[in-house]
Amino acid sequence: MNKITTTFLILLLNFTAFAQVEHRVCGAMDHLHQLDQVDPSYSVQRQLIENHTQQFIANPTKQRTVITIPVVVHVVYNTASQNISDAQIQSQINVLNADFRRLNADFVNTPGPFQGVSADCEIQFVLARRNPNGDSTNGITRTQTIVTSFSFNDNVKKSQFGGKDSWPATDYLNIWVCKLNNGLLGYAQFPGGPTLTDGVVCSFRAFGTMGAALAPFNKGRTATHEVGHYLNLFHTWGDDGGSCNGTDLVNDTPNQGAENYGCPIYPRISCNNTPTGDMFMNFMDYTDDACMSMFTAGQKARMDALFTNGGARYSLLNSLGGLFPIGGAVACGTPTNLSTSSITPTTVTLNWDAVANGSSYGIQLRPIGSNTWINYTSSTLSYSITGLNANTTYEYQIQATCTNGTGQYSSLYSFQTPMAAPQTCGIPISLSVNNLQHNTATAEWQAVQDATQYTVRIRELGDTNWASFTSQSNSIALQNLIPLTGYEYNVSATCPYGTSDFSSSSFLNTLASPAPSCLNNYEPNDSKETAVAIEKNTIIASMLTSETDNDYFTFSTTVLQPKFKITLSNLPGDYDLKIYNNNGIQIGSSQNGRLQGESIISNNTNVPGTFAIRVLGYNGKFDSINCYRLYVETSSADFKAELGSIEDDPSKQDIEIYPNPAQTILNTNYYATGQKDIVYTMYNSFGQRVYTKGLTSNSGLNQLSIDVAQMPNGVYLLEIKDSGERKIQKISVQH
Repeated sequence: MNKITTTFLILLLNFTAFAQVEHRVCGAMDHLHQLDQVDPSYSVQRQLIENHTQQFIANPTKQRTVITIPVVVHVVYNTASQNISDAQIQSQINVLNADFRRLNADFVNTPGPFQGVSADCEIQFVLARRNPNGDSTNGITRTQTIVTSFSFNDNVKKSQFGGKDSWPATDYLNIWVCKLNNGLLGYAQFPGGPTLTDGVVCSFRAFGTMGAALAPFNKGRTATHEVGHYLNLFHTWGDDGGSCNGTDLVNDTPNQGAENYGCPIYPRISCNNTPTGDMFMNFMDYTDDACMSMFTAGQKARMDALFTNGGARYSLLNSLGGLFPIGGAVACGTPTNLSTSSITPTTVTLNWDAVANGSSYGIQLRPIGSNTWINYTSSTLSYSITGLNANTTYEYQIQATCTNGTGQYSSLYSFQTPMAAPQTCGIPISLSVNNLQHNTATAEWQAVQDATQYTVRIRELGDTNWASFTSQSNSIALQNLIPLTGYEYNVSATCPYGTSDFSSSSFLNTLASPAPSCLNNYEPNDSKETAVAIEKNTIIASMLTSETDNDYFTFSTTVLQPKFKITLSNLPGDYDLKIYNNNGIQIGSSQNGRLQGESIISNNTNVPGTFAIRVLGYNGKFDSINCYRLYVETSSADFKAELGSIEDDPSKQDIEIYPNPAQTILNTNYYATGQKDIVYTMYNSFGQRVYTKGLTSNSGLNQLSIDVAQMPNGVYLLEIKDSGERKIQKISVQH
């Protein structure tokens, strides 16, 4: 995406439209900016690496055909499910080898116009066979931690913070696999950073193709994407927030507006890149795993530069980490992800994940309290045991036998056989609903003989996901329902000798919410951080009681109903309506004059999210006696467009900036409600902060003049932060 011919361009601000949803989230750029802040020499080192890269691209001299990178995988786990198996790890290595050698079977899905620029990157990966001490290893370390989750702050890479210290980055690609928070799938450290934190971090839910990996990130492409960053590749859209002005410093990736999610339909046009459109199937975009399939020759050239004399990854060519010690071989691993299935009063089937090079598995089983083990051997990954005692708790462990020896026994696991009984647990019947309200109802059914507990499942009509609740009696109070919404529910019974199937579904429709009383009962909600969650399809009545009063509310959309409409009516004064995404960025407003109602409609997304609503008085208008009314609707279909949905009154703008382009002085007019802390910050095209100033606003017009006479010509971003909200304006300086 060769859109700007500077040698190095990274934008600091990453704009996201609407709210975060379950899609790819990469923290590599956040990590890069964090290193820039704490280590001023890092940006200098990055520039030197980029200079070396551009010199190589201008005069390529290939020194080695296929490069093999030794990999050590550090599994840092808090729960047993996070302690992924050797087999899941090996599946990820297999994906890396296929993707970087263009041997991936789904390459055939790459559109024809892009197949000609695709590349075999001639890089392959192998789990380390020799550790830093020169001893045999299987290339996997396992560390149990008390830390429940990690972020991109590198704590997972440090033993002192509950993680695991790295192996020498000059000889190994370190990959940490752990639980990541805030929807983060992974991040990587670009070349040139500290060696102790160099490497890649991936979520255990997005690593490999089996085990704990979950769709749509269960084809190993998160690691492929992050290793791309580790090998000096940027996101294909240039991290420019969709402005079409960023760059990934690669000539053969098309100019692209912003990141792509899910599986777009080809062609996906942006930034006038017809006829081929976005290269959304590139491993460095944000699409789902199943929709990624290629690197380009230009990206390969950037990777090749790292392995030339003086390149940032050149030392890996001399690593012995991928070779067995003389006379040694890889250690035999320990079985993981032990589980049971098909438990009856007298039988059980034990299951586990494969160990690399495992040829057979030894099983030890005994009733808890016994000192005598019963031994079994299996040549597969499961084993069925018969002749057990009913209502008895057993413990067991498993070890692997490999061609070069026997591994360690796994941790102890246990299971309990059920009571022996010929009867089965009855299925609940005669489902009914009582006390039906707008957001609650009581479900009842006929009691089942010997039932000790009931499980109730409920979901909105058309939804595929159930919410489950338990009850000790044959009724349950259903809470937090949505007004005017249809629901489906059913019930199963649990008896001492088993659990029944779920009953046939029954249905209910909630009532409309009652008219609200006029009370100012949502305070304090004067900022996005103190916003109050409100129900959809429910009239909210509240008031603005002073000229500085703002009311913030939050709501969420769903996969079934991602579109929304917000209506503000019964206005006692000239009130305005604004909407923000989960990052605090304003994405819409309605600012009609006088007492005319306000409305915001969003038909532009098919993904769910969480949003913040702001109700404020224009120029401090308020009424401490009369209430306004707020109503939020969601739908799967588009809402009919109305006037007032997007800033109908141009005289009521929050920000005025002039002249633009500016030569010597840039003037800003910012209209605020009451006294607030405001921070003005300007960034250049490298993402570097070139100006910042904080002040406390007055109610109404606030003016600030910025001296740009000494700033180089170019495009800048002006960010204004006000009580956690961010407003962004693009500025041009031309002398």
